[in-house]
This record gives sequence, structure tokens and C-alpha cells, in this order.
Amino acid sequence: MNQISPSTASHAAWAGALLRPRSVALVGISDDPSKTAGRPLHFLRRAGFAHTVYPVNPRRETVQGEKAYASLAALPERPDHIFILTGAELALDALEECGRLGVPVATILAGGFSEAGQKGIDNQRRLDDIRARYDTRILGPSSIGLANLHHDLVLTANAAFAEPDLPRGGLFVGSHSGSLIGAMASRGKARGIGFAGLVSVGVESDLSIGEICAATLDDPAVTGYLLFLESINHAQSLRTFALEAARRGKPVAAYKLGRTAEAAELTVSHTGALAGADDVADIFLRECGIARPESFDGLLEISALLERIPAENRGRPARVGVVTTTGGGAAMAVDQIALRGVEVVEPSPQTRARLAQAGVDAQSGRIVDLTLAGTRYEIMKASLDILLDAPEFDLVLATVGSSARFNPDLAVMPIIDAAREHSKPLAAYIVPDAPEAIRALAGAGVPVFGTPEICGDAIASAFRRRAPRLGTPHPVDLPGFDRMLDEAEAYALMGSAGISHAPYAVLEPGADVPELDFAYPVVAKVLHKDIAHKSDAGGVVLNIADSAELSRAMDRIRKAVAAYRPGTVVDRVLVQPMTRGMGEVLVGIRRDPQAGPLVMVAAGGVATEIYRDSSLRLAPVDVATAHEMIGEVRACQLLMGFRGAPEGDIDALAQTIVALSELAVRDDPAVIEAEINPLLVLPRGKGVVAVDGLVRIAQGERP
Repeated sequence: MNQISPSTASHAAWAGALLRPRSVALVGISDDPSKTAGRPLHFLRRAGFAHTVYPVNPRRETVQGEKAYASLAALPERPDHIFILTGAELALDALEECGRLGVPVATILAGGFSEAGQKGIDNQRRLDDIRARYDTRILGPSSIGLANLHHDLVLTANAAFAEPDLPRGGLFVGSHSGSLIGAMASRGKARGIGFAGLVSVGVESDLSIGEICAATLDDPAVTGYLLFLESINHAQSLRTFALEAARRGKPVAAYKLGRTAEAAELTVSHTGALAGADDVADIFLRECGIARPESFDGLLEISALLERIPAENRGRPARVGVVTTTGGGAAMAVDQIALRGVEVVEPSPQTRARLAQAGVDAQSGRIVDLTLAGTRYEIMKASLDILLDAPEFDLVLATVGSSARFNPDLAVMPIIDAAREHSKPLAAYIVPDAPEAIRALAGAGVPVFGTPEICGDAIASAFRRRAPRLGTPHPVDLPGFDRMLDEAEAYALMGSAGISHAPYAVLEPGADVPELDFAYPVVAKVLHKDIAHKSDAGGVVLNIADSAELSRAMDRIRKAVAAYRPGTVVDRVLVQPMTRGMGEVLVGIRRDPQAGPLVMVAAGGVATEIYRDSSLRLAPVDVATAHEMIGEVRACQLLMGFRGAPEGDIDALAQTIVALSELAVRDDPAVIEAEINPLLVLPRGKGVVAVDGLVRIAQGERP
């Protein structure tokens, strides 16, 4: 090979080399096309890849009938993209050579890195070192490859791509799981769904799902995205991509699989306990404008629906109208839709009158059951036209029975024609096994479902999708050590953000009790940075009537904490006046290591984790979002004049939520988590007051 000096792999260079390479090298390619390491050459040739492919195998002169090269350095040119098919250690040798030669992109099939014990950790360190020294971008490790069907690039070892005639379309798939891109391709073909590209990202040691998908945003062949996520390790790049996709009108859906104990290990607050990994993933995806179906099949079948249902904050449940030729089949779909919070509503009197004028007996109830008459084109078409024009429906679902299997053309044509003529979303649920009908509808761009469960899942997930909340992503890059603030320090930090707290005094157990600046009765609490949950330690005494009782209470706290935490010395106690409000609310923030800063509102007091009545958002939030969160917490309904009850100061509560959420993105100090529990809500116009505070901050050096 001629000497080529490494050059900076710009965004355009690596993206083109990844998805539209002009030359590909296969390192460690097998002579046996049935083996994992032999499939990529076989698939490329069968797909008709028009550009150069270099087999690299030092032990063979030919591979699958083609000339083989002993090394990358022996090639007549530097390839754009190298697929490394060897084990981990040889893969690292090849990656080093890629870096020296200035190869833009290398895909690594092998596992055996950070997930594989000490040897894997050593391999990961070497990979990280190579990545730091060279400009080569890395897909994987543990990537089974990718396909760009519009460019005849099937650069994968996934056996599912032996499927002939994979349909081309507008969907781009990014997946942590390599096997799932093959499952998507084969299942998509069975449903008449086509793909632009499918990428297995593996462990995302370098290139992430968000970064790869972002590189395709301006490709006119890509109309939408489906993601299979095991984790959210590169949340900010994913969020940046999702916001840009929304701006371009290209919908994104994700099936989120993974669960992690990371957040639970790092949290000491109720906020952290309530905001579990899946809750965080759910709110992160929702605020990115990404639809999240519950099932893998729902992910595959939701794409056509997302193209028709805009992402918007509706402020009310979505409403669906149902027309059917089979009452029982429609009832199954209605159950699954309603279970997920979408309303199935009956036609208005005006709509029923229009149906009657068209000769359709709509009868009564939520379902327009046409019975066997609905198998006639003119009856079904007229019914669909009327329902799609009716203002009471956000979507119309046509449910078709046995005629879909035995007369597929007759059964689906009125649905296809109605979908073409109306802008309102129309979907179909096909009750029998009717692949021809499903393919015909999918081919016409009509959202179609083969089971009631997937029907309900996809419709509810599409309507749950929000318009993304715009704003600057806040990466989490905290120092390695942290410390708790005691309650007095926490009040000082919250006060700097404009958050009101109850007055307090700090006293020493055993010393004379001074005159307080506030009246009895009071509460006494242990003041110690290492005791977050004071009641659990016996560190709280309520309703203290006078100074003598306060002195005894402090001694009782000292003894109780010493018994609970042997060796702990209680030298300070915080004293506050007993304060009552109309209700107790928890407001908390946390910097999630994956999703970034979060803010939570929940039912407050000691029963917080029992009721799990909470609302979660990415931080910071504005006043309107804070009010929205308050409305989502059932316990807060009691503070909003429920059934004529007096109203609490909801405006002050919202302002406190905003103020605390802004602490989540403050860097001096960097707050890892903070919580007010309880925050007492006073009568309307009287404000709110914090009567307990917990804060953990990051610090750069171990104390």
C-alpha cells in the first residue's frame, strides 16, 4: 500500500465511510460463507454491492473464490470501512493498524471487552488508548454490523440477512442488540415494512446510537427511526438527535429494554428511590419526543402511525372511534386501547344522523358495528368517510373480520381509499391471520395491526408521544467524590435559590437551652451530615412544650442515634417551630448518570415511597411545566380546591419546583441530589415552607 498519512476523520468522512463506503475490507474473513466470519462477503456479493471489497486473511490466498490479502498494509488502497471479524486481541491489533493507516471507520464484531472480567478490562483499556491516539471511529465492540439497503450495503454477520429481497423503505434502525436488527428486517418483510438502514451499535465504546442516527437526518431516503435500547449511556447525543429529528418531522420510536441498579446505588433520597431506572428512561424518552411502545412488535408497527399522529401536548386523553365488521374482534381492541388510557368514544348524535342518511345503521354504543353489511365496499367506505370527518375523534380504527383473509382486496380497499382521501389518522386491526391484507394495507401506508394487544400498545404509545421540550442538554460530568450537607447547610443552599424554609436554631445537647427566637411547641432533629433519614435513627422529637422538655429531648436523640449508629457522636441538634400546612409535598432533584438532571414532585411526608404518587421531568423546568407536574400528582388534587376544599398556594409551590430544578444544573456547587420533604403548602397567598432538607454535592478531592 502507498504511504497515507492519517487525517482527521470529519463528521462527513466517518458518516460516509460508515454507511456509504466506496471500499470495504473484511479482516479475518472465513472461506466458509455459512460461518459467522464468512457471511459478510457472501451477503455483500449477493446484495450487489457495487464498490470494492478486500478480503483480508493471512492464512489463505483466496477466500470464497476471491483474492485474499495478508494484511491491511498489503491492500492497494486505504479502505473507507473495515469490518474486523477476529477475536478480541487480534481485533485490537487490526484496530491499531487502522489507526496508523488513517482508516475512517472500523467495526468490531468481537466481544470480550469491559463486560468480560479482568482480561476484558485490559482489552477495553487498550481499545480506549487506540481510540485516543487515532482518528479512526469505532462501531462496537460487539457489533454484528450494519446494512444500508438503498446502497446495497449488507455489511453484517447476522444470519437473518440471508433473507432474500429485503424491502427498502424509509425506516432507519439503531439497536444495541445485534440479533434484533435481523429480527426487525425479517419481521418487517413479513408485514410489508421497508428499511433504509439497520445498525448494530454494540457497546457504544465510541460511536453511539444518537450520533449515528444524527448522521442520517438529512438523508431524504430516511423518513423515521426505530431504536432498540438496552440502556441510555449516551443520553445527550440521543437527545440532540431526537430534537433535530423532530424539527425535520422524522418520528422516532424506541423499545427500552435494560434495567440498571446504578441509580439506586447512588441515591440516598426518596427522589432517587421513586425515580427508578425505568421511570427515568420513560420521562427522558418522552421529553425527547420519542414514542415508547411496550412491546417489540409495537415498535415495529408504530412507525406508520407516528407519521400521521403529530407529537403534541394535548392536555386531554386521546379519543378513538371504532368501526367494525366483527363486534367481538372490535371489543378486544377496545379493551386494549382503553386499558392504556386512550378513550374509545361513541359517535355524536350529529355523526349518527349522517351515518343514517348514508344508509348505515350505527345502532348505539361506542362501536359502529356494520356486521356483514360492512363487507360491502360502499358501506365501509361511507362509514369511514363520515367518521373521519367527525370532530369527536382523533383517530378512527377499522376492525375487519374473516373477509380480510378470504376477500382481502374487497376488505381493505375501502380502508386504503379512505386513508388516501382524509388527513385524520386511520388505522386497521385485522382479526384473522390475513397476511395479504396486512401487506396491502402496509404497502399503502395504512397503520395495520394483527393483534389487539399490539393495536392498543401502538395507538396509546403514539398518542403519549409529546412534542419534545426544547432546551440545552446538560451533561453529567461530576467529580468522583461527594459529601452530604447537614440540614442547616442545605437550608443555606436552598435559600440562595430563593426557597423559603422554617426558622431554626442549632443547639448543643447537654448545654443550657437558650431563649429561642420562635415560640414553643418545637421539633428537635439530629443535625449530622451522615444521617439523612432522621426518623429512622430515632433522631426526631415532636411537640416539645418548653425548654426543660427540649433539654430532655436532645439527650434522648443523642442516645437513640448512638444506639442506631454506634460510634456516632451527636454534638448538634436543629430546633424548629412546629409548623402545619394544608398539605405536604416532596420536591426533589437528582443528576441521573444517564439521563441528566431530573426534578420530581411527589406526595410528601413519611408515606412517600408507599404511595409512589409522583411526577418526573428533566430539569430545569419552567412555571407552566411545574404546574403540569403538580396536576399529575394525585395527592396535590387536595390542594387545588377539590370538592370545594380550601385552596393551597399552588403558585408558590410551582415557583419552588422551578427554583429547585435550577439547582440541578448549577455547577458551583454541583448538586448531585437535593430534596425537600416535606414542603408545607400554606393557604393560597401564604406561600410554602420547607421543614426538612437533604442535599448531596460533588467535590473534586477526597476530604
